[in-house]
Amino acid sequence: MSAEAHNEHAVTHEDHHGDDHDHGTYRSYLIGFGLSVVLTAIPFWLVMAGVLAPQLTGLIITGFAVVQIVVHMIFFLHMNHRSEGGWNMLALIFTLVIVVIAVAGSVWVMYHLNTNMMPVHDMQVMG
Repeated sequence: MSAEAHNEHAVTHEDHHGDDHDHGTYRSYLIGFGLSVVLTAIPFWLVMAGVLAPQLTGLIITGFAVVQIVVHMIFFLHMNHRSEGGWNMLALIFTLVIVVIAVAGSVWVMYHLNTNMMPVHDMQVMG
């Protein structure tokens, strides 16, 4: 391989296949990792110590999970409003809307099935 061909190959290999966005730094990965560890350790401690009511603990864990999703998207997936011309963010918002509709609909159906179905135990008391 000639020196000119080698240099051309090196230039095309270094351009990351046309990606012009930031791929993250060692420091940003360490910050993301540290935040992920903390956002996992706190809910783990809450459950193991049993310091709060189960319903409140569940809500707090859900909140920490949402924050951890955001941390992963920012520090590991490098998503922001500028990446891919904003299409990544638009796709994420669409996905979140679909997931919320699916989860809320499932919870609504399960709640109403549980409320409207008469358990065997209640039939024995009535009879």
